[in-house]
Amino acid sequence: MNLSPALNVAVRAARDAGRIALRHFDQLHRLEIREKAPQDLVTNADLEVEEILISQLKKAYPQYGILAEESGRQGDNKGLHWIIDPIDGTLNFSRGLPHFAISIALARGTDVQGGLIYDPVRDELFTAEKGRGAFLNDRRMRVSQQPHMVASLLGTGFPFRHQELKEPYLKAFREVLQRAGEVRRAGSAALDLAYVAAGRFDAFWELRLSPWDIAAGQLMVTEAGGYVSDMTGDKNHMRSGDIVAGNTDIQPQLLELLQHNKLDDLPPRPAVQKS
Repeated sequence: MNLSPALNVAVRAARDAGRIALRHFDQLHRLEIREKAPQDLVTNADLEVEEILISQLKKAYPQYGILAEESGRQGDNKGLHWIIDPIDGTLNFSRGLPHFAISIALARGTDVQGGLIYDPVRDELFTAEKGRGAFLNDRRMRVSQQPHMVASLLGTGFPFRHQELKEPYLKAFREVLQRAGEVRRAGSAALDLAYVAAGRFDAFWELRLSPWDIAAGQLMVTEAGGYVSDMTGDKNHMRSGDIVAGNTDIQPQLLELLQHNKLDDLPPRPAVQKS
């Protein structure tokens, strides 16, 4: 696995930041937690991890912009820029659940060129670069070959910060639950997408995610041979935050179920929101 110089820098930064995250995870009694919005947490670990990532990435590539969950935008995000989620799965992290990850993507506008998702607990590094495939550590990833919805394992996340979406989401969820084999809600969209790319999940869907939640993972699914779209079947998931990703058999079936339940006819969100 030969990564580009930029992604190699991101990998080193993620591994360094992962050690900081694990140090905080081992001392949760000292963790400082505040609520940015209802059910939207930030910890001192998020802030420290993000600071380390930005520092190392800007040192190597000062000309690149930054879009980060906690500190927002720095520089021009129309050209090459990093998209950073310091800890995807902050609630899991804060409660001692060992399921969270660092996500970094390099994009030009909304066109993601490369990305990584690093799970420091399991020491699993998922990487992808456009046109060069997707890898878990040094092994090439491929999406699953499961063709049957009734035998599928799906991942999802609930739109708990968007009260107006709960009823349409739950209506769709009930039908998916009746048609699919099993459904998991693990609490980290980045890892859910990485797991689709690795063939662990057959598909994943969620509404109103932020760019830092999905930028790296959606590229991994595509590079691992899968399909990614928004709820209409178009490729506007980076803008809308509505995403359906999966293998080439299950993704279209899941998308059809979601569209049957009108998840392709929701009002657009007014602006990019943090997730």
